[in-house]
Amino acid sequence: MPRVLFIAAHRPNRSPSQRFRFEQYIPFLEQNGYTCDFSWLVSPKDDLFFYQEGYAIKKLLFLIKTYYIRLQDILKANHYDIIFIQREAIMFRSVFFEKILAKKTKIIFDFDDAIWLMDISDGNKKYKWFKDPSKTSSIIQLSHLIFAGNKYLADYASRFNNNIKIIPTTIDTDYHKKVTDIKPKEKICIGWTGSITTIKHFDMAVPFLIKLKEKFGSQIYFKLIGSETYSNESLDLKGTKWQLNTEIQDLSEIDIGIMPLPNTEWAKGKCGFKGLQYMAMEIPTVMSPIGVNTEIIQDNVNGYLASNEEEWVEKISNLIVSEKLRTQFGEKGRQTIIEKYSVQSTKKSYLESFNELIKK
Repeated sequence: MPRVLFIAAHRPNRSPSQRFRFEQYIPFLEQNGYTCDFSWLVSPKDDLFFYQEGYAIKKLLFLIKTYYIRLQDILKANHYDIIFIQREAIMFRSVFFEKILAKKTKIIFDFDDAIWLMDISDGNKKYKWFKDPSKTSSIIQLSHLIFAGNKYLADYASRFNNNIKIIPTTIDTDYHKKVTDIKPKEKICIGWTGSITTIKHFDMAVPFLIKLKEKFGSQIYFKLIGSETYSNESLDLKGTKWQLNTEIQDLSEIDIGIMPLPNTEWAKGKCGFKGLQYMAMEIPTVMSPIGVNTEIIQDNVNGYLASNEEEWVEKISNLIVSEKLRTQFGEKGRQTIIEKYSVQSTKKSYLESFNELIKK
């Protein structure tokens, strides 16, 4: 029976990247004869300070702890047929652990962002020198198989490794279903979901959301899922904390989902996850035409693409005034996810990739 060790930063059900890149496939792998184990670094206690400013001593102790965890992984690496590394083995400059692990067994390296570029949380900017994004190329060279989230990422990886498969970020469409027993509401909710590190992208939306508020007044309101500390007086908005047990209920409140992105190299590597979530739940979606978003959305067919403030205002306005259009985009959006970006549509090729690597 083949064995796989999944290595990642966060515990199960904590990180969207992990949940939708590999965690949701583990049961399917196990159903097909694999034994799967999971090694992570950031505990619930670590979460309380790791992305906040300060806490230098605690962060140093955290660093020491993570080295110990990965040393334990090295000691047991010979017991696994595959070690699956999501993004990096350790959240610092070193590729020491990847080098040792690659000598002991076969490595699958998975990434869904342009992680060869510097992007660091506000709470850890002073420790920027501790990060080395360029190590991504070294990890790719060391690995036996690369899972890239989209073509842009695959093109980068192909400079260092020939064994690359594009595995899109996927949604469990049995789980992501809009709750239909929510009380009817008179106002239309324009919503965004994300993490504390991507709220800067929501801030891009504030100017056009203010214009929509001026245009529609009390007909609309706004919801941000991801941080309870976020607020914006101009939008009468107080953020909502992301919680697994309320995730679907919170998303179901949204009538129009938005995903604004800057036109940067980092953003081009994004895998459209916010949009995929909205669309899976039949929420009409408006996204910036950046990177893979232009593959996910056919403008004015299964959603909208908006390039500038004028287009954002115009296209969201169309959805606000037309319930028929919201329903049409919602239905076509979910069908897109089922056909191209769902666990069901991808799980066989995911399993085959593991099987092929073991046979080599």
